[in-house]
Amino acid sequence: MSHHYRILTANSPSYYVLALTLVALALLGLGAAHYMESEGHWVTGMNNQIVWGLPHVFAISLILSASGALNVASMASLFGRTIYSGWSRFSGLLAISLLIGGLLVLVLDLGRPDRLIIAMTHYNFKSIFAWNIFLYTGFIAVAGIYLWFMFERKMNRHVKVAGLVAFGWRFVLTAGTGSIFGFIVARQFYHSSMMAPLFIVLSLSLGTAVFMLVSRVIGSLSGISMKPEISSSMMRLLGILIALEGFLVCVFYLTGLYTAARYDVVLFIIVNGGIYTFLFWAGQIVIGTVMPLYLIFLTRNQAGAKARLVSAAISKVIGGFCLLYVMVIAGQSYPQLMFPGKQVQSTFFDGVVARYAPSWPELALGLGGVSVVGVIILAATRVLPFLPAETQRVQSS
Repeated sequence: MSHHYRILTANSPSYYVLALTLVALALLGLGAAHYMESEGHWVTGMNNQIVWGLPHVFAISLILSASGALNVASMASLFGRTIYSGWSRFSGLLAISLLIGGLLVLVLDLGRPDRLIIAMTHYNFKSIFAWNIFLYTGFIAVAGIYLWFMFERKMNRHVKVAGLVAFGWRFVLTAGTGSIFGFIVARQFYHSSMMAPLFIVLSLSLGTAVFMLVSRVIGSLSGISMKPEISSSMMRLLGILIALEGFLVCVFYLTGLYTAARYDVVLFIIVNGGIYTFLFWAGQIVIGTVMPLYLIFLTRNQAGAKARLVSAAISKVIGGFCLLYVMVIAGQSYPQLMFPGKQVQSTFFDGVVARYAPSWPELALGLGGVSVVGVIILAATRVLPFLPAETQRVQSS
């Protein structure tokens, strides 16, 4: 099927307001990173117990979304869903942009980003972190080649092969990201074989939701709207992925309650974890699972289909962020089980639940990474034809 593409030609005040806001937030994030680098991490909410804070939650959310954002391109090139073909280029651009934003936050939150050179030149292949350097940079290269094949007519016949490689690479990438946590034996909440499949499904649902939201924003700026059949199909796909994710979350926590080594920390999160318990039930379960499933499958109001789609996607993004916040922060907050069956007390907070409150530099850095994604998308779509031309106009929809 032949498709026509166009560049973003928006010149409305809303476009320039959005662009300036994104640039300002990106600069604020860069300033926050410089502030933390100059003053030290004591200006953040992190401490000796909580070494991965709010920026890591932003970074992991963006990295997982990058993998899932390629769903549209994969469905078009691998599974023959030609209705998605017009959005394939934008899907690849969004995936690369999200990964760059996530890695930028991750590197600037390390405290010594200059030492990344050591990690890139001296490898410890027993560490999953070393493997992820190849997975992340490789994903950008694979997705870039995938985009090149889409743009170059002479290479179009190889798009399916490139799509297959990208499809497999992103599964390995998200499995590797989940394995970072799954291989940490010292943290009872993390150490689980369920981490890899849970992160894979989370990336698919989160990436689909992010794609739906970003495509809506770009569509409103360019004066076009996604075709109703594409929106309906994507909303059903999102619902299936959210249901599968909810099932895996239930299995993860139920097996934790069954396992003696993880029983206490799982009970802490779902019953008496304070803010973590609230974020789990209100954010992850109600807002991130129940609400979008209700909007997608139990609401039949066709007149408000667009509003339902946007609401379901926003709910999924909020729920996914809460899931990762609880997983990353609460998993560190609960005291390590140094000697099973023994009570440990010392002057170094052993056996005590660690406290953590995000600071403004952490929030600014995270939002800066999200803003960089927006800046890349706005700049790229103004230069190259990433957007489909055969869509309906907003005024007539």
